[in-house]
Amino acid sequence: MKNHSSITFILLGLTDDPLLQVSLSVFLFLTYIFTVAGNLIIVLLTLVDPHLKTPMYFFIWNFSILEIIFTTVCVPRFLYSLTTGDRRITFNACAVQLFFVILTGAAEFFLLAAMSYDRYVAICKPLHFTTIMSDRVCTILVLLCWLIGLIVILPPLSLGVQLDFCNPYLIDHFACDASPLLKIICSDTQFIEELALLMAVLTLIFTLVCVIVSYTYIIKTILRLPSAQQRKKAFSTCSSHMIVVSITYGSCIFIYIKPAKECVAMNKVVSLLNTSVIPLMNPFIYTLWIKQVKQAFKDSIKKMAFLSKN
Repeated sequence: MKNHSSITFILLGLTDDPLLQVSLSVFLFLTYIFTVAGNLIIVLLTLVDPHLKTPMYFFIWNFSILEIIFTTVCVPRFLYSLTTGDRRITFNACAVQLFFVILTGAAEFFLLAAMSYDRYVAICKPLHFTTIMSDRVCTILVLLCWLIGLIVILPPLSLGVQLDFCNPYLIDHFACDASPLLKIICSDTQFIEELALLMAVLTLIFTLVCVIVSYTYIIKTILRLPSAQQRKKAFSTCSSHMIVVSITYGSCIFIYIKPAKECVAMNKVVSLLNTSVIPLMNPFIYTLWIKQVKQAFKDSIKKMAFLSKN
């Protein structure tokens, strides 16, 4: 592994307009605070409320932790650049940022696939649900999501840190992303690009197939239910997950599957939304659509109010 510790990259960011930078700083600060707070509330509620001790909520609070890590890796560093004007980032800090972005991103896709399997078992095999989705199985599935995320990131990253970078070390992005980093490498990048693309496509296709197959069986089962009320209730248990899946896969496909070279600015804007707005949306999607979470939140507020009076 080459010694690149002396290299300092310059992040070009999104804009040089001072007024727009101030607006972005306020926007990012608010979205980051609400993202962390919202996801932490989801985590705490699912850990303390006995009604939320189910596999679905176990996956949800793990997903919230991934969202917190994902946004924390990118947004505070970008906020620092916007407020201080210091766009420098060391090679080691860049490698760490890239590592956690791809690790948490890949783990999220596999966790979404695990959540779709949980919904499949709950709706299609309700009598065997507690046996199939035991605590042990759920824990193994979450650990596998992290493990596969490591397998996805380690081969291309271990090869990438050995390549030679061209001076000036200008990264046309607000964070250390793989695509702009590859553009400033002097070495031959064909193999590592093919490897990274293979890992990304396999991750996307495998998890998407799992989601599609699960929901194909789910929809078939729901449509066979005798009453409209039962069908509505069954669909409502999957609606929040389906929305998150659509947003996550949609943004990923836009950036990585068909990256338009002439739309670098658009890709950076979508990346910004990916790291700030989408992690903020997820807790609201779950709390708005899942009655148990809303009820748990109300009960917690009542308990806190009662304790404060006493």
